[in-house]
Amino acid sequence: MPIAVGTKAPDFTLKSKSPADVEVKLSNNFGKKNTVVLFFPLAFTGVCTTEMCDVTAGLSAYADMNADVIAISVDSPFAQAAWAAKEKIGITLASDLNKTTTKAYDVVFPMLAGVGDTSARAAFVIDKNGVVQYSEQTATPKDLPNFAAIKAKLATLK
Repeated sequence: MPIAVGTKAPDFTLKSKSPADVEVKLSNNFGKKNTVVLFFPLAFTGVCTTEMCDVTAGLSAYADMNADVIAISVDSPFAQAAWAAKEKIGITLASDLNKTTTKAYDVVFPMLAGVGDTSARAAFVIDKNGVVQYSEQTATPKDLPNFAAIKAKLATLK
């Protein structure tokens, strides 16, 4: 079960090479903007590519709701950067190679396709105060989060 609505979101500092070589820290948004945190299983896979390309295409809608989008997987930042370049993904991709953040949000997907533990497909809306306002883990890695519900929740936040 992913962490519950109303709980304090676990902070994280993760490496990113896409879109820039930076450290991504959730708490950098506290007091400034809301954050949509998307966990996805693996780069270079069909459903993940569709999800990240669709979110990239609608990124301005999130910015208009004063929300930042951070997508997290257990891939290396180098693999994420290559994938983002190939697919023109414009979302900040953050590497949770050691699975610390995936475990903190309780969204581990065990033995995906027999290759090992990955992040499950999950979505969280975290408000400016660092509190989880929306929490969803999809039934299977092939299912996408409910982006209409995510946007509806963001619309209620100041």
